[in-house]
Amino acid sequence: MGHRLSRIVTRTGDDGTTGLGDGSRLSKSAPRVMALGEVDELNCIVGLLRCEALPAEVDAFLAEVQHDLFDLGSELAVPGYEALHDTQLAMLEQQAEQWNAQLPMLKEFILPGGCRAAAVAHQGRAVCRRAERALVLLAEDVRGLPRQYLNRLSDVLFILARYLNQQAQVADVLWQPRRKD
Repeated sequence: MGHRLSRIVTRTGDDGTTGLGDGSRLSKSAPRVMALGEVDELNCIVGLLRCEALPAEVDAFLAEVQHDLFDLGSELAVPGYEALHDTQLAMLEQQAEQWNAQLPMLKEFILPGGCRAAAVAHQGRAVCRRAERALVLLAEDVRGLPRQYLNRLSDVLFILARYLNQQAQVADVLWQPRRKD
């Protein structure tokens, strides 16, 4: 792979197309390429979140998520290739249960915010939902596991935002409906 990535500026995308891992080329506005970009942006936000002061177990979990998102991207970049596995989905579900069990029951809607790390986790959740919608557009071309993974990950990022606020001893920001009545 070292030789493959030795030349970053190739000029091959100057015509508005990009190459997939199978050698085919698609318009940069093609739904598959758009989905790849959404997953890439999500991975960037997870990387940004990892720059925050996090508990070691949270950082280790997010490192796994970054690798999983790269695996998901490889499935999008190489049609027919399968890199995600049920174990990765199960890891998300297990982590969601573990963190959520430590949180008080949610009785109100919350707004993104609290501590900075929680706000970044909320941003990741929103981008994750957008990436999931992009995969839904490819429903016939992408197997279900990547969509399930993103669906679970968005839930985990929501729970993580609350968990990070709790760890920082910062209250979740509660939505205040009808505040102008």
